[in-house]
Amino acid sequence: MNHYYLLCIAASLLTCSLCAKTPNLIIILTDDQGYNDVGFNGCSDIPTPHLDQLAADGVRFTDGYVSYPVCGPSRAGLLTGRYQDRFGFTTNPTIDPSNPDAGLPKSEENIAEVLNKANYSSAIIGKWHMGSHTSNHPLNRGFDYFYGFLSGGHSYFPKNYKLNDLTEVTRIWEWYNTRLLENFERIDVQEDYLTDVLTDAATGFIEEKVKADQRFMLYLAYNAPHAPLQATEKYLLRFPDIADEKRRTYAAMVSCVDDGVGRVMESLRRHNIEDETIVVFLSDNGGALTKNASDNGALRGAKSDLFEGGIRVPFAMQWKGIIPAGQVYSHPIISLDIMGTITALAGVKIAEDRPLDGVNLIPYLTGENNEAPHDQLFWRKWEQQAMCIRDGDTKLVANTQRHKNSYQLFNVENDLSETKNLRKQSPEKSKELLEAWEAWDDQLKDRTFPTLMADKWWERL
Repeated sequence: MNHYYLLCIAASLLTCSLCAKTPNLIIILTDDQGYNDVGFNGCSDIPTPHLDQLAADGVRFTDGYVSYPVCGPSRAGLLTGRYQDRFGFTTNPTIDPSNPDAGLPKSEENIAEVLNKANYSSAIIGKWHMGSHTSNHPLNRGFDYFYGFLSGGHSYFPKNYKLNDLTEVTRIWEWYNTRLLENFERIDVQEDYLTDVLTDAATGFIEEKVKADQRFMLYLAYNAPHAPLQATEKYLLRFPDIADEKRRTYAAMVSCVDDGVGRVMESLRRHNIEDETIVVFLSDNGGALTKNASDNGALRGAKSDLFEGGIRVPFAMQWKGIIPAGQVYSHPIISLDIMGTITALAGVKIAEDRPLDGVNLIPYLTGENNEAPHDQLFWRKWEQQAMCIRDGDTKLVANTQRHKNSYQLFNVENDLSETKNLRKQSPEKSKELLEAWEAWDDQLKDRTFPTLMADKWWERL
């Protein structure tokens, strides 16, 4: 038997080993967590042992991005595997419960809707933020189980949940005090801290799917450490040496999330399904430096910026037995790749008129493909007329309204903090990248719904 046939057999066996049992998928998403606020990225004042272990058992992405520097659009990109501006999700939508168009368009298939075709059971636990109208409820958008809240933020203390639903809101931010939803039903909870409540629901869902021998996708969308800065004494007492009150509370919130990740991973190990499950951890955007107390390390900027501090996030992925442990991956990847990965592994056909922008990362992480997963990555802030493109180590960005003097060119490999504008030294490269971005921009849509603060919808209810 010649070498060619031996190679064919080896490739066939590898394909069979990867596809014999399509993996479960758990996406753990935090909210406004800084790039430097995990141990695996160098955090020294907030221990995150469970997150660090997840990264150590798989891969840490040094250049892991999200598709927008603010919650709602970033989540829309993650859930569809497509740049959210392709379907007009350009900003946080109004959460007016009477508006069926404010949220993820019905024309787009989210990850749960797609995985239904491969007989997955899907859950979202935590923050939805993809529309508050009944037609956009998670159970009407492909998910089999929902436990959490529809809006973009929430109080962490269940004792504050006095409103039955969004129709009782009478002033701004009051939606943070609605009762939680389990599927379509409003419920009361006994625990005193929301992050723990969400972890309970997540481990309960895993237990149920194991008993049913059911492939599952769990989207655990924590709202921590998003404002308001709230924590219980249990977690605050862990940080007596942090003098700054905001940072101390923030640390407590992150520590609770890390505990939750530990409980989720322990559940997988207890049921012997850790090697059958892909676990991805990331934040939905860069850390907020004023509304909470995030630390983005050496990165320039923060939440809402197209500088690295707004779009580069802590990002790790584990699939034991497939992704080599202890890997540090430095090619740029993006949250859209989560959808690209799981749909490829599940063998789900993607609609030709809605092709994914994300790719299957597994061949790149196993060494089968040594190229970069993406030639270029793109960002747009439609309302602010801001732009960004990354091409290899080079990045062109206009963090404010685009005009001839607003564009800046950086080498983010050599200048992580984006301090040296190279545009004058490299005018041809700047022109090339701007033209590439403009070609991409021509494919996008303008905003298709009112923004969060566009109208005082609660005054009309």
